[in-house]
Amino acid sequence: QVQLVESGGGLVQAGGSLRLSCAASGRTFSTGAVGWFRQAPGKEREFVAGITWSGDSITYGDSVKGRFTISRDNAKHTVYLQMNSLKPEDTAVYYCAAKFGQFVSDITTLYTYWGQGTQVTVSS
Repeated sequence: QVQLVESGGGLVQAGGSLRLSCAASGRTFSTGAVGWFRQAPGKEREFVAGITWSGDSITYGDSVKGRFTISRDNAKHTVYLQMNSLKPEDTAVYYCAAKFGQFVSDITTLYTYWGQGTQVTVSS
């Protein structure tokens, strides 16, 4: 089993920044990929960004390209999501998820393990 714990969410004004962390514990693995997803009230879960543990593949959702940056620290089994130039429409619960296979995907059902989520609220 792999446990994922997100942290770093909060309330920020539009134009501000936050950094989310996703710490993995338990049966951690050096292969595979981690993705960040978000879900706003009444909306479907949306892919935000993903990275392989090897770091050789990074993908971003169209709505966050140029504003968000994903990175990982293998020694700490942690993946980060740096969010800059935040907008009110970025408000959502942000989840990290881990999957097997050395590729990033925007398909939620390919991810085996999920964190509990962290709330991000951007005020206008």
